[in-house]
Amino acid sequence: MKRVLFVCVENSARSQIAEAFFNKLSKTGKATSAGTRPAPAVNPLAVLIMKEVGIDISKAKPKVLTFEMIDTADKVITMGCGVGNVCPGAIVEAEDWKIEDPNGKSIEKVREIRNVIQKKVEKLVSNLESQ
Repeated sequence: MKRVLFVCVENSARSQIAEAFFNKLSKTGKATSAGTRPAPAVNPLAVLIMKEVGIDISKAKPKVLTFEMIDTADKVITMGCGVGNVCPGAIVEAEDWKIEDPNGKSIEKVREIRNVIQKKVEKLVSNLESQ
């Protein structure tokens, strides 16, 4: 089983969305997500736009990134959060998806971001499951 770790600063939207899509789509893998400075709660707009596509992340909680999470991951993906060296890119080999931060954006923009993440996760799942 491949383990994927999605990382962003607050673990309140982008990485939560990616984790949820991966766990829904993958038959052979498992994802988790974390943040370097977790928010107190998942972004309500992220919960709403995921509910629109039939995925409930309302019970998800932001988690702090740990070395154990990094060590047990087969793949680490950062979500575009390399600001101020707060993501693990300098510590481990990580792929950065450079996803725009949805914080403070309109629901239409958050939907666009969700759709970008969904396409990237679909491609990731396909690649991992064909290996």
